[in-house]
Amino acid sequence: MVETRTIGIVGSGVIGAGWAVRVLSRGYEVVAWDPAPEAEQRLRDTVTRNWTSATKLGLFPGASPDRIRWAESPEALASAVDWIQESAPEDEAVKCPLLQRLAAASGPSTIIASSSSGLLPSQLQAGCAHPERVLIGHPFNPVYLLPLVEIVAGAQTSPAAVDAAIAHYDDLVMHPLVVRNEIEGYLSDRLQEAVWREILHLVNDGIATTDELDDALTYGPGLRWAGMGTNLTFHLAGGDEGMRHMLRQFGPALKLPWTKLEAPELTDELIEAMADGTTAQADGRSIAELERLRDEYVLAVMRSLRPLDLGAGRLVAEREARIHDAGQSTPPWQAGDTVATPLDLYDAPVEPDWVDYNDHMTESAFLLAFGWASDKLFRYVGIDEDYRASGHSFFTVETHINYLQEAALGDPLRFTTHVLGVDAKRLHFFHAMYHADTDELLCTTEQMLLHVDNNEGRTAVILPGPANALAAIAEAHADLPVPDQVGRVMNIPSRKQ
Repeated sequence: MVETRTIGIVGSGVIGAGWAVRVLSRGYEVVAWDPAPEAEQRLRDTVTRNWTSATKLGLFPGASPDRIRWAESPEALASAVDWIQESAPEDEAVKCPLLQRLAAASGPSTIIASSSSGLLPSQLQAGCAHPERVLIGHPFNPVYLLPLVEIVAGAQTSPAAVDAAIAHYDDLVMHPLVVRNEIEGYLSDRLQEAVWREILHLVNDGIATTDELDDALTYGPGLRWAGMGTNLTFHLAGGDEGMRHMLRQFGPALKLPWTKLEAPELTDELIEAMADGTTAQADGRSIAELERLRDEYVLAVMRSLRPLDLGAGRLVAEREARIHDAGQSTPPWQAGDTVATPLDLYDAPVEPDWVDYNDHMTESAFLLAFGWASDKLFRYVGIDEDYRASGHSFFTVETHINYLQEAALGDPLRFTTHVLGVDAKRLHFFHAMYHADTDELLCTTEQMLLHVDNNEGRTAVILPGPANALAAIAEAHADLPVPDQVGRVMNIPSRKQ
């Protein structure tokens, strides 16, 4: 059964709309409110525009851009949801009365999180009913892709509310960072602000253009920061002795007048210089075009970090695992279960990043899709994150793949699995990929896998749970006809002269 929740989104600007996309992609329902004229249609249009990026990151069962209801007032919203995310303008005079209205109309246990990027939660929760459930949940744009959310408690915020916030944002597959000391600007924005002020000084003094300064980050530190951040990166700069040697060697340079940490006077001339520089960088591209470009490269960076289990890449892998768990329509095998012949465990559309410039699946994407079918088989027999954490898994030693028909972007795919054989350490199976609407066979693969103990670095006997499940499946599949592609040998027959 798909879990469902209803999340309130108060304020539907860039941040509020980003929250709506993230919540909807999680498979939950959104109730939204914003006093601006035509705000509802703008929110729906923004969700539609950004849904492609959310789809590429991965959608949970039940995810739909249409699961938005509009509330007529903050009070109507507060009484209809189990979590409130406020994203009103960054102004205490606006936020405080709004939060008080939300607190008065919501249940005492409903958490109210403000998306503020710098205001003190103690000030925001003052005057609210049950202020112990009011806190900061500060995200980063685009909210539907970037996983960081800073949680900041006010003087009256309860530890239980902080724990609930951690669980809530973790459920949205984000990285909840608890700011242990209440401070203006929190952590990330204070770091960004230091760089931003130095940029303003360098432009103001005529040292560099906005384009040159962005290059100084995107081609260097920015790529490193995506996986390790500043501190661990500098730790590596010290060689085998790490940060200690780095500071002894380069620390004295901190005394040199390299930077100016106080912001310069924001004159008309500086404002124009910054605006002219970034306009030139945009090179005629619209905000929407630049947003799409940004989304594509953020996705690419995050996915490139996935196999290394670094930074946001770790959460991409975790999101994929959770989506597969949530969409597991067939429960794990139990002794005595009837086994389907063949197994039908996985279906999916052709994803945008599976296709080439002709919108057809690439060769590697077919194998990637079969990999997800294998993952469903493994989960069905009990090989999951816990099993792999114990050091045991399967290693593919041979693959034969046959491409029969093309598959295009968005085509619905259905996969079947035929277990051809299994013994103490080996697994032999056959996947078939079909067009789910026409039932046309598109591609097949035959694979041999060895069970390994990664801790010992050698092959190992399959553990009892999965071994029993695979034996039962193999027995049920023993009478299935052997597919024509099994055992096929590639060759060009020689011609006798």
